[in-house]
Amino acid sequence: MTTLDLMNKQWTLAARPIGSVKETDFRFLMTPVSTPRDGQILVRNALISVDPAMRSWMNEGKSYMEAVRIDDVMRAAGAGYVLHSKDSRFKVGDAVTGLVGVQEYTILEAKDAVKVDAASAPLGSYLNVLGLPGFTAYFGLLEIGQLKEGETVLVSGAAGAVGSAVGQIAKVKGCRVIGIAGGEEKCKYVTETLGFDAAVDYKSPDVRKLLSRACGNGVDVYFDNVGGTILDLALTRLRPRARIVVCGAVSQYNNMDRGEGPKNYMALLMYRARMEGFVIFDYEARYPEAQSQLREWLTAGKIRSHEDMVDGFMEFPRALGRMFEGANTGKMLVRLHDDAGAA
Repeated sequence: MTTLDLMNKQWTLAARPIGSVKETDFRFLMTPVSTPRDGQILVRNALISVDPAMRSWMNEGKSYMEAVRIDDVMRAAGAGYVLHSKDSRFKVGDAVTGLVGVQEYTILEAKDAVKVDAASAPLGSYLNVLGLPGFTAYFGLLEIGQLKEGETVLVSGAAGAVGSAVGQIAKVKGCRVIGIAGGEEKCKYVTETLGFDAAVDYKSPDVRKLLSRACGNGVDVYFDNVGGTILDLALTRLRPRARIVVCGAVSQYNNMDRGEGPKNYMALLMYRARMEGFVIFDYEARYPEAQSQLREWLTAGKIRSHEDMVDGFMEFPRALGRMFEGANTGKMLVRLHDDAGAA
């Protein structure tokens, strides 16, 4: 494979994290950019997605995806523009998304790239509401959660990418929505900007009392993004035949011991409730269905897509750390170039 007159910035995995992710867990490299072969495209990445799942990808052990190997480019979703194409389905300048890794340039198999319309929606929205976070909210809430009009929905991580989409979809479906978020500003964001009916600050010393007040009549669907103590509190607020959607457990990802299981699990028996986990890749064949509906709601102004941008390739390790500190509101993205097309 020949190389082009370009050098690629890359963040590779240097060490498996112990506890919280540190910048020293990554290694910065500059490598030559190769020319794509038949059936491949070369993408100049504009946006890199920063996701909680990255922490689990860095660990050895059984999971729904193979762990990133030491010295490999860190796995990441991203979006960018085709710079060179060896496949008739793509032309130079096409906007695409895919698993691009944390690097400035990526050679993708054409079958693994998704062409998107950056003229009809900002590029960042295809990594947010019109991408995997939106799909996760859509299928998790409607398929696993079996949401019905008029029900009460509780969602943790409500100011994050998935949580904010969950709450907005539930409002579109005519439900009462309570968000759990960290801090006064995030709670104001989910109620005043996203239209949730109530918000609970999990950092408050009175979180148990606040949750009881907000969920006075119980919860039909709890969409869990954080696990731990918050999951335990949610289990005390269920209504009969409630459904708990287990999407993630961000509060436990840096826990070097085995994550704590729920202490109040007997509530599942008491309320004849159901708790079920899911992985969004199980719904891959139905992504177009979800994107079509989400785009319709986004265009109509019924939902919003907010991207929290961090500028500069070198900021990736710090951006990942900030996400686990709860510093982001909406979908966190690292913007590599000014032509990213996302606000």
